Amino acid sequence: MGKDKKLVEAITSMETDFAQWYTDVVKKAELIDYSSVKGCMVIKPAGYAIWENIQHELDRRFKETGVENVYMPMFIPESLLQKEKDHVEGFAPEVAWVTHGGMNPLQERLCVRPTSETLFCDFYANDVQSYRDLPKCYNQWCSVVRWEKETRPFLRSREFLWQEGHTAHATAEDAQERTLQMLHLYADFCEEVLAIPVIRGQKTDKEKFAGAEATYTIEALMHDGKALQSGTSHNFGDGFAKAFNIQYTDKENKLQYIHQTSWGMSTRLIGGIIMVHGDDSGLVLPPKIAPTQVMVIPIQQHKEGVLDKAAEIRDTLKQAGVRVKMDDSEKSPGWKFAEQEMRGIPIRLELGPKDIEANKCILVRRDTREKTECALNEAPAVITELLETIQKDMFARAKAHRDAHISDVSTYEELKDTVEHKPGFIRAMWCGDVACENKIKEDTTATSRCIPFGEQEAISDVCVCCGKPAHKLIYWGKAY
Repeated sequence: MGKDKKLVEAITSMETDFAQWYTDVVKKAELIDYSSVKGCMVIKPAGYAIWENIQHELDRRFKETGVENVYMPMFIPESLLQKEKDHVEGFAPEVAWVTHGGMNPLQERLCVRPTSETLFCDFYANDVQSYRDLPKCYNQWCSVVRWEKETRPFLRSREFLWQEGHTAHATAEDAQERTLQMLHLYADFCEEVLAIPVIRGQKTDKEKFAGAEATYTIEALMHDGKALQSGTSHNFGDGFAKAFNIQYTDKENKLQYIHQTSWGMSTRLIGGIIMVHGDDSGLVLPPKIAPTQVMVIPIQQHKEGVLDKAAEIRDTLKQAGVRVKMDDSEKSPGWKFAEQEMRGIPIRLELGPKDIEANKCILVRRDTREKTECALNEAPAVITELLETIQKDMFARAKAHRDAHISDVSTYEELKDTVEHKPGFIRAMWCGDVACENKIKEDTTATSRCIPFGEQEAISDVCVCCGKPAHKLIYWGKAY
């Protein structure tokens, strides 16, 4: 048993040091490795498989709404980036520049894309001529580069993987409808697939995307009480269209500017999965996103018939549509159990000679460690149902944790005290003045997360910061 304990002891307890616990988990579960490129990570097979599942499911949902995939260049000429002033100012500190091609200095610097708005605008300027060409609903799966000072695996790295949707519409109403449609698609995906409850809302002007008219966000709460912005959707209005002169001829043969949107989710979602569901034994993956849903572990596998029976069960489960693997390595069962727990595989199926004799197996849930016996011939049906139960239970637990960490405050002293002593979301009224928003951030390091949709009941009638009349309810919190 000594060896088995060692694997888990290598993880710092989340209550002792949450940041160290997170780093230990991403390393020990072999999701990433550090690379010789500072601030960039190697995503290993176990981590990339999670991203593939995210990608597959999001892509399916996008296409159901009429989105098509495209690919844009990774380089942006400096002159193109400069066309939209607010946008370039917002990204300037994070841009990486290419100055040479081979041995020769370039006539014009090229930026390695931090995001692709300007490239899509340049493309639309030629591609859109008439109202018949609209809407354009495009998405690209790619990597982007932002020269971050502080980096953390998945949460913030200099190069990261994401999708960025870019759409062009004839009217402001169509653009707004698409902006909100994609935000709700993101929220549903997080809740239904990742088992992560989110708050849907609008960013304040201070926090909105550079160059956007309005930014909408989904905010999730991590186990340590910090917020994670998990997906954003932006309405650009016609600002980019005017900067890039993207016009179309309407039905009356008049020239009009297009209205645009942009929306994105990235590999930081994997960080969210880890921090919402993980525990001191490692990852806990929701079944819908887990690359392996069941790990079959033969006990006393050297005994006759054990490996054959285990392989038979594995194949039966595979035919039933379960993502299943068998660990027939030479390691001890205890070590295999610890490894399966570390990797967050939702169900462990244990099978030994006595089980085979009794025509049963043992099922162990990763999320609760609850053990149940199951007749071998019933395993596919029981496991399929159990995976659904685990998915629902994980969402319910995450929601209960989130709801227990939402505090309502009405005075500034109360706000400061809550930020310091009760991690989580804080709901408070705000007058709308950016000076108050800045003061709160300066005094507490908490930022405005969003103005929530549809729950604008007044906690009080004055701003939590300055005491002036207030009508906006805001979620505040420390964030990753």
